[in-house]
Amino acid sequence: MQTSDPMNEAREPKADPVTLEVFRHLFTALAEEMGAALRRSAFSPNIKERRDYSCALFSPEGVVVAQGDHMPVHLGAMPMSVAAILQKLGPLRQGDVACLNDPFLGGTHLPDITLVSPVYAPGEGGLLGYVATRAHHSDVGGSTPGSMPLAREIFQEGLRIPPVLLRREGVVDDGILDLVLANVRTPEERRGDLDAQVAALHTGERRLREMARNRGSEEVRSAMDGLLAYADRLLRAGLAEIPDGRYEASDTLEDDGFGSGRVSVRATVLVQGGRAEVDFRGSSDQTPGGINAVAAITTSATHYVFRVVVEDLLGLPLPAGGGAMSPVEIRLPERSIVNAAPPAAVAAGNVETSQRITDVLLSAFAQALPDRVPALSQGTMNNVALGGVDPTTGRSFTYYETAGGGMGGGPRGHGLSGLHSHMTNSLNTPVEALEHAYPLRVLRYGLRRGSGGQGKHRGGDGIQRDLQFLAPARLTLLTERRLEGPPGARGGGAGAPGRNVLHSQGDATDLPGKATVQVASGDVLSLRTPGGGGWGPVDEATGPAKEALSPSENTDPNTGRP
Repeated sequence: MQTSDPMNEAREPKADPVTLEVFRHLFTALAEEMGAALRRSAFSPNIKERRDYSCALFSPEGVVVAQGDHMPVHLGAMPMSVAAILQKLGPLRQGDVACLNDPFLGGTHLPDITLVSPVYAPGEGGLLGYVATRAHHSDVGGSTPGSMPLAREIFQEGLRIPPVLLRREGVVDDGILDLVLANVRTPEERRGDLDAQVAALHTGERRLREMARNRGSEEVRSAMDGLLAYADRLLRAGLAEIPDGRYEASDTLEDDGFGSGRVSVRATVLVQGGRAEVDFRGSSDQTPGGINAVAAITTSATHYVFRVVVEDLLGLPLPAGGGAMSPVEIRLPERSIVNAAPPAAVAAGNVETSQRITDVLLSAFAQALPDRVPALSQGTMNNVALGGVDPTTGRSFTYYETAGGGMGGGPRGHGLSGLHSHMTNSLNTPVEALEHAYPLRVLRYGLRRGSGGQGKHRGGDGIQRDLQFLAPARLTLLTERRLEGPPGARGGGAGAPGRNVLHSQGDATDLPGKATVQVASGDVLSLRTPGGGGWGPVDEATGPAKEALSPSENTDPNTGRP
């Protein structure tokens, strides 16, 4: 499967370099302001606190021009959603808002809902481009609260939305909206978050129309073309800095939640003459459980890795994360773990397999650039989804969060501790916001001292986050790196694996990496995330010795006793 499209080759710029740089900042500021409007308008803590959303600007041809500093896994996949919407619905009219979450049409997984609207210049200036926003909704139906279940098919994961118009020329389609809200556990929160996404689109539309009024429609469109051509030239220049060659790597996911055992992700990267081919043949077939990644996810992870490698080599940012990425060709085997087909379950493909694809590609590039690529980071998003009935209000609640961990040490220094890395760029939910919104209490939140791998430059530490349930709930975990921690690089040690421990009625039980369980009021989930791998020989380690893992990791959070 070839995902690069020759039609996306950007036209040569007409604007001078200074003008292009001005527009690059204007377009990026537009996407960032869209994100700010979404965050401030959202109802759910997942969006307004964790910032699990992304915003972007697209050219009239549907090529990404600018992105906010948001979620890499969203941003790299969003162009396929825009393409699917335009192919299905045709040219969008002023005031239209298209909606989609179908993972097989450019979506990532069902909780990520994408809204897209066109922007027309004032007067007769024509189409300027498209603005788009993608946000993770903490419930879109499905078999378990939070819509991140252990599922054998996508129909168990929630409501699947093909390209439809949520608004037609500014008027809400109540039938479509009612259909969506009738299939979720928290309709008021979902409507509020969808309205916040529409507000973000309006913000982007307003700013782009202002640019057209100030600079002219043709100059705005020419600047888009120029930035895309510039991004392609930069990407080719960066690829030319990588030694020509064939670089292969593989890694495994621990299981799919249904007893699959190890599932392989394999990639061969061929670099030659300023171009690259990435071939994922040899990866496992798609599995019954939801760790399957769709083509949009694999494309997104691949573009992310090329972006960070090239930016590091050049010391320059790539506009729009690389534009059309036309010098990179991706080959995906059909019905595989990296290119799943319906009716495969895909909820964890977005959050867990995307991280493993990133790990594999970084491991491949480490062969070509051993003194530049860091050791692997935690390699998981540590997904926690839960829900039930709040006893104080009698209303349903659903909650979703991911947890940070250790970054890998690198050639320039130690890995950072307790933060999200690679395909996720979200924050934590602050303790105060979490306890205010849900029947939950945070008993412990801190670093797992000593969980980072040893080495000349140590891996960052993971975290421990103990959540006490104040009401019965259904809990789902989708996690990885629970059997083995992320490996080190260039002689560095591996990071410590994560653990999922449930404390209930005085007993502590280690839960598997992927599990759905019923919890009682008073139970405590202790989520312990992996550390990052170390970089460089252990006997060259610098700084103070690492602490041993805290004894509290093996104690009951309620009593402090083992």
